[in-house]
Amino acid sequence: MKKISYVLISLCLCFGIISCSSTKEVSQEQVNAAFEEVYDEFAKILILDGAKNYTVESGDNLSSIAKRMYGDDKGYYFPVIMLASSATILDPDLIQPGMQLTIPDLNKNLANPVAKEKLKDYFKEIASVYKKKGNATVQGALLDISKSL
Repeated sequence: MKKISYVLISLCLCFGIISCSSTKEVSQEQVNAAFEEVYDEFAKILILDGAKNYTVESGDNLSSIAKRMYGDDKGYYFPVIMLASSATILDPDLIQPGMQLTIPDLNKNLANPVAKEKLKDYFKEIASVYKKKGNATVQGALLDISKSL
């Protein structure tokens, strides 16, 4: 009985140590810094001719705005809006009503071979930030877009 107790206690300690070491919290400041670094690297890639302005309304998120502006199947193209609006948005999950966003013409950017190639890299980098945030769903969708460009 004593041996079983020691084994059970040892197992609980091992699981506790493993779960604590694998749970790495990333602060909002770290997320913001990661987004800012990506924005700085890719700030000049977008073609903004024909861009529209949009004021965030209550209930909006960048994915719903992207769907409204680019089409229902383009919700994960929201990083294009993020980049064009990087002076306003750091973390796309923290937009608020009243924010003024710039909505680039997605088709114009994807039709330009140079912009399209740079957007491919940009989506990959934004996916890495979502990995830090622990959001595998968005990370995977952004990597899929990157591969398809």
